[in-house]
Amino acid sequence: MCGIAGYLGKGSVDLLEAMSAAIAHRGPDDHGYFTAEGVGLAHRRLSVIDLSPAGHQPMISPEGEVLVFNGEIYNFREIRAELETLGHVFTSQSDSEVILRAYRQWGDACPHRFRGMFAFALWDADRRRLFAVRDRAGIKPFYYLEQAGDFYFASEAKALLAVPGFARKLNRDVLPFYLTFRYTPGADTLFAGIRKLPPGHSLSIEPGSRPQISRYWSLNFEPDDGPDGQQWQERFWGTFEEAVRLRLISDVPVGTYLSGGLDSSLIVAAMTEVSGRPVDAFSVGFRDGKADELPYARLVAEQFGCRHHVLHTEEAAAGILDAVTWHLDEPVADLATLPTFLMAQATKPHVSVVLSGEGADEILAGYPKYRAMLWGRRSRRLLPSTLWGVASRLAGNLTLQRVFASQGENDPVRAYLALAAVFTANEQKSLLTSGIADTRHVEPFVRGHFSRGADPLSNLLALDFHTWLPDDLPVKNDRMTIAHAVEARVPYLDHKLVELCARIPSRYKVRWFREKVLLRQVMADKLPPQICRRKKTGFTVPLQTWYVGELKSRVDRAFDTTLAVSGLFRPDALDAVRRPPLDHPYGRRQFWTLAALALWMERFEVG
Repeated sequence: MCGIAGYLGKGSVDLLEAMSAAIAHRGPDDHGYFTAEGVGLAHRRLSVIDLSPAGHQPMISPEGEVLVFNGEIYNFREIRAELETLGHVFTSQSDSEVILRAYRQWGDACPHRFRGMFAFALWDADRRRLFAVRDRAGIKPFYYLEQAGDFYFASEAKALLAVPGFARKLNRDVLPFYLTFRYTPGADTLFAGIRKLPPGHSLSIEPGSRPQISRYWSLNFEPDDGPDGQQWQERFWGTFEEAVRLRLISDVPVGTYLSGGLDSSLIVAAMTEVSGRPVDAFSVGFRDGKADELPYARLVAEQFGCRHHVLHTEEAAAGILDAVTWHLDEPVADLATLPTFLMAQATKPHVSVVLSGEGADEILAGYPKYRAMLWGRRSRRLLPSTLWGVASRLAGNLTLQRVFASQGENDPVRAYLALAAVFTANEQKSLLTSGIADTRHVEPFVRGHFSRGADPLSNLLALDFHTWLPDDLPVKNDRMTIAHAVEARVPYLDHKLVELCARIPSRYKVRWFREKVLLRQVMADKLPPQICRRKKTGFTVPLQTWYVGELKSRVDRAFDTTLAVSGLFRPDALDAVRRPPLDHPYGRRQFWTLAALALWMERFEVG
């Protein structure tokens, strides 16, 4: 895990130093710069593999290619062995050098060889071209900016704020997407002008030209009805165990996060089986009993003999709001960012690498909304949509209104938005000042991720894989851990495992009232029955008990001094969102979506 930055066009060492300083937390162990006519590259290193000076970056090949790389190539030893048979000579034990030699051998096709999480930029001096790549699932970030014919890039958007002449303006075109999803999906960001390289894509650019972006990987959700349930279980466990084994490759200590849920518990089981050693497991607890998962985490830790580290976070939450907002770059209204930030802080004294369970819900259908959507299709056969509409209008709270509205929609995209949107299109029209933003583009965006031939569950999984997964979960996971120089690895997002799970028929994922059916079957002989039977709870915080004292004062100030005077929102509608019942899911999500936006606009001085 590292940080990268650079420019093509106008730039200087001073600019590289400023960009590098903004992401210094990503690489406290080493840093370096490369400059040539019209090009500059910067690197911040967190040493994980090959801790010697031979792993220093920017790394320059004998032929003159220059690399800055963030991430890990887990199969680098296998690729290196193949390259050596082809005559390539290596001078380090790092995976970075493998990328350089792989590019020299296979050119732009080299990303197909890599199994891991990565974002890198490579300057090809012979071709006068910059070549950049982002991993398939979007685990590692890559932001870029085009300005006055010049090109700038970095691991985090905050580094691009150092570019001379850049104005911190709100991208109003993207605001409806943020209010719908509570994060910014797709290639744009809330910073006007700053964009993201999409997952599974590469970028090439020559001086004075526009970047050319190409997709090198796509995910096929077409089910394979050949294997039976037992065969799918065996295939899943074999691939998952391999994914965990690869993520234990490190020259520094490795641990894992343990919530006591299905996903993290299975990682502990696999780590123990693969390594044969006690695992350092890190858990967070809440004094609010409804949110506290510690009893389950302790059960798993005891079964596998883990060295169990426990953190309580309530007292620290208010003091980290500014730091969390700064490290996120964009507002991500996921309350789990707060305990994740504190967990990483507590993790660093023990290990520098942790495994984390992100991605399991998206590849194995773990969210309740999947079951709700599937039941909605069945319910519409029993009751006409008009009756569901009446029920929605008569419902006593926002949660029931949304559920009934979703059940009454015959169109799957509109049903999804009625259920899953933080603010629906109609709610945004009431919330936003007239003429501020156009909400009409959200529905076509969602529809574009649905496949006509796919079954309903696969459609939902495809949508979440291309939106929620790269633009919420990895953002939270990457930024909150690297803020403390901790590298988070996500075995469920191993691309071979993702490809396998996309082909598993939906009947093995969701059945009646149960989600993650296959995962529970795999776990049956590996974990305590209390864990295998657990319902999905999610990793969040009890906001209704936290929103007092200093935390409340800090958020209220951001509302009053930023959102209330921004001209973006109708005052009466804004006040209504500020007084929700915070123990209700939709009210809590709407409130924190606006709170996160207010904190971001204030912290980054966005106008």
